[in-house]
Amino acid sequence: MRVIEVLHMNEGIGESSYANNSLVQKKVIEITKPIREQAIVDFCCNSYSTILCIADLGCSSGANTFYVVSEIIETVHKTCKQLGHQAPEFQVYLNDLPGNDFNSIFKSWPSFQNHIRKQMGLNFGNCFVAGVPGSFYGRLFQNKSLHFIHSSYGLMWLSQVPEGIENNKGNIYMASTSPPSVLKAYQHQFQKDFSVFLKCRSEEMVAGGRMVLTILGRESDDPSSRECCYIWELLALALNEMVSQELIEEEKVNSFNIPQYTPSPAEVKLEVQKEGSFTIDRLEVSRVNWCIASGNELCNSDQVNDGGYYVAKCIRAVAQSLLASHFGWAIIDELFRRFEKIVGDRMAKEKTQFFNVTISVMKN
Repeated sequence: MRVIEVLHMNEGIGESSYANNSLVQKKVIEITKPIREQAIVDFCCNSYSTILCIADLGCSSGANTFYVVSEIIETVHKTCKQLGHQAPEFQVYLNDLPGNDFNSIFKSWPSFQNHIRKQMGLNFGNCFVAGVPGSFYGRLFQNKSLHFIHSSYGLMWLSQVPEGIENNKGNIYMASTSPPSVLKAYQHQFQKDFSVFLKCRSEEMVAGGRMVLTILGRESDDPSSRECCYIWELLALALNEMVSQELIEEEKVNSFNIPQYTPSPAEVKLEVQKEGSFTIDRLEVSRVNWCIASGNELCNSDQVNDGGYYVAKCIRAVAQSLLASHFGWAIIDELFRRFEKIVGDRMAKEKTQFFNVTISVMKN
């Protein structure tokens, strides 16, 4: 599987689209807003540029894309006003893999631009946008051209499925039953990818520039912890159930692995320190209940009862491209019907949460 060619969130605005099934991601963006605001204020108080270049890496599509851009622009505008500075012009770069639904972004950009102009008033500077298709595990921008970089729920995706994990049979990700060599292979791939990411961004950022990254992760030091692996274990249960009923070949499941790694804060910190180009300002962990996928923060009985439906739609919007490319489209609807039932059952009995690692750094 070539991740760069296959992975993308579900396009459009249909029932299974990422745009309509990304409330978990939106909640994470809301929770981490104070960290981004502080990073932007710190930059504006210590540096000034007539043109501010911002990159959102792994931008996907839908309302979340513009939510982040709007928030950053508003914070810069407000801070410059307080400091007595002229508001800068904004150059916004939206990056994702080539399969991303950039068309939806560009179609909605004019209305967003009009909205932000009305909100900011007459002193609002020009705002330009450009799409940048490509993997962030490589160079994307010119040397010393970026002032602020943001990424949320992008960096847990690896550049490739780790090598040497053919013995991870019956699993589709790291699990409690995975051999130690599988866990080590996943960890090594993350270390390699994140190191490359940091090196590339260090070359693209100006001195004093800020970067805020939020990664689906874990608090535990155990890479096979349920904090990070449980959702994929439940999807593996649905796949193996279909194997037992001869709806999917066993070899198909045994040869499929999710190209993702959910790091701990310590692992993220270590890689940043090893690369050496950034100073860490903040490193925090947040939690989001699975039931937020339904749009309700209170996990009452109604949300739990419907939880399997909404969580299944959330995961389908994210993972469908990978699953369809390996197993074919014919099994997708049935797979997620079973997955919905399994998830709903577990949510009714257990406390289920996503863990997020957020790091804010300054370019030295």
